[in-house]
Amino acid sequence: MPRQCAGERRDRQTGNGSVQAIALESGMQSPVFTEQVFDDPQAAVRRIAEIHAASIAYLRDAFRRYVAGADFAQRIRACYPYVRIETSTVARHDSRLAYGFVGGPGTYETTVTRPELFGRYYLEQLRLLVASHDVPIRIGMGTQPIPVHFSFAESEHIEAALDPARIARLPDVFDLPDLHAMDDGIANGTHEPPPGQPLPLALFTAPRVDYSLHRLRHYTGTSPEQFQNFVLFTNYQFYVDEFVRIGREVMGKDEGGDAGGEDSGDGYTAFVEPATPSGRLPQMPAWHLVRPDRSGITMVNIGVGPSNAKTITDHIAVLRPHAWLMLGHCAGLRNTQRLGDYVLAHGYVREDRVLDEELPLWVPIPALAEVQLALEKAVAEVTQLSGYELKRIMRTGTVASTDNRNWELLPHRGPSLRFSQSRAVALDMESATIAANGFRFRVPYGTLLCVSDKPLHGDIKLPGMADRFYRERVDQHLRIGIRALELLRSQGLNRLHSRKLRSFFEVAFQ
Repeated sequence: MPRQCAGERRDRQTGNGSVQAIALESGMQSPVFTEQVFDDPQAAVRRIAEIHAASIAYLRDAFRRYVAGADFAQRIRACYPYVRIETSTVARHDSRLAYGFVGGPGTYETTVTRPELFGRYYLEQLRLLVASHDVPIRIGMGTQPIPVHFSFAESEHIEAALDPARIARLPDVFDLPDLHAMDDGIANGTHEPPPGQPLPLALFTAPRVDYSLHRLRHYTGTSPEQFQNFVLFTNYQFYVDEFVRIGREVMGKDEGGDAGGEDSGDGYTAFVEPATPSGRLPQMPAWHLVRPDRSGITMVNIGVGPSNAKTITDHIAVLRPHAWLMLGHCAGLRNTQRLGDYVLAHGYVREDRVLDEELPLWVPIPALAEVQLALEKAVAEVTQLSGYELKRIMRTGTVASTDNRNWELLPHRGPSLRFSQSRAVALDMESATIAANGFRFRVPYGTLLCVSDKPLHGDIKLPGMADRFYRERVDQHLRIGIRALELLRSQGLNRLHSRKLRSFFEVAFQ
C-alpha cells in the first residue's frame, strides 16, 4: 500500500489551521497543512498558493538531493491543495448563471494547481460559489500526489542530470505522472465517483492540468502564462505570417522577438512569438497578442489534420479560454460557390473520427448564437458589405470534416453522396474537431472558412493559383477573425458563456 500524503492526516475542524512538518530520516521536512475554512475567496486563494508553494519547494529540494546522490529511506511525496464546499440545498442565488454553482446538496471537491497562473480564475470561481450558495470554502492539502516532473518548470528536463541506474530507481522514491489520475471522464460526462466520495467541482483534476501545461510548451514553443483567453486556430502558415505582421505593427516593432512594455492603445501590451532555440518551429507554434488580464488573442498553427486539432485543444482547454475560432481554407462543395467565398459553419458532419470515443457521433454540435452573430458582424464590418451583397460572398451551412486528406480520390459516389445528403457546403480536416472539443470542454467555439478549391467541380488547387489566392484573401479573413474575438470580448462573458454547453449534472467551475 503506498504511503499516504501528509495532508491525509488533516484536522477538519475550523479555526486556526496551521502548517506542521514531519521529519524524514534525511532531515527534510514534509509539509502538512490542516484544513481551513474561508468566507473570503481572496484568503482562500492565498491559502491555495501557500500549500502549493510549500509542496513544490519540498519536491524540488528532495530531487536536488537525489541528483546529488542522497538516498531516502521512505518515499518522498507532497500533495496538491484541494478546494471543497458542502451544501444542503439545491437553491442558489442566481439561476441565470452558466457556471459558479453546484447542482444540488452534497460535498464537492477538486484538486488545484499553479495558483500563480490560475489565481484570477480561482478567485472568480470561488467568489461565484460563495455568492450562489452562501457556504464557506474549505482549503487543505489533498491526497493526490504531485508527480515530481510537475514540480519543475515546463522547460526543465529533470532526468538529464541522472545516470541510468538512478533514473531506474526514480519511481521507488518519487511519484511519477499517473495517467489513471488524468483521464477526461468528468468532461466526457462518464465519471462516477465511488460511494461516499465528493462530487467533482471542476472539469479537470490538478494532475491533468499540469500534464497539459507541460505539453503546451512542447507543442507550441511558448509557456502557458503567455496564452490568451481568445484563441484563433488555423491550418495555414499564411495566416500566421499575417498575424505576426499585425502583431508587430500593433506593438510598433518591425523585427522578430517579443515586443511589449507599452499599451498599444487597444489594450495590448506585448506580442510574444514562439521560442526557436534549434532554429525550427515546434509542431504547433503559437503567437500571442497579449493584454494584462489575458483577454488578448492567441493564434496557433495546428497544421493539417484532425489529430493535431484534437491534441492542441485537449491541452489548451485546461486554461479555460473564453472562446476559440477556426480560420482556415476549405473545399467548396457547391457549384455556386466561388474561390474566396466564406463559409460560416452552423453544423458539422464528423468524419474526423478522433473524438468518437470521447464524444459519440449521436451528440449534436450546435451553432452558438453569440459566436455566429459576432462572426457575421465581423464579416460585414471588414468587407463593408451588408444584406444581399454580404450573402453573395458568405454562405452559412454545414461543414464536413474528414480524416482522409485525399477524400476526393475515393470512388466518386461514396463521399459526394454522403455530403449531399448532409447538405454540407464545405469540407476540411479540422473544423469539426475544434468545434466538438469546444462542446466537450465547454469552450465557446465557431468556424469561418474560406473556399480555396472545388474538387467536386474540377476546380482544384494548383501551386501558382493557390499562392495568389492565399495572398489576396488571408489578410481580410484574419482581420475578420480578430474582429469577431474583439466583439465577443466587448459583449461580456456572461453572454458568451451560455447554459447551452452545460450538462445535466455540471461542475461548478467554468
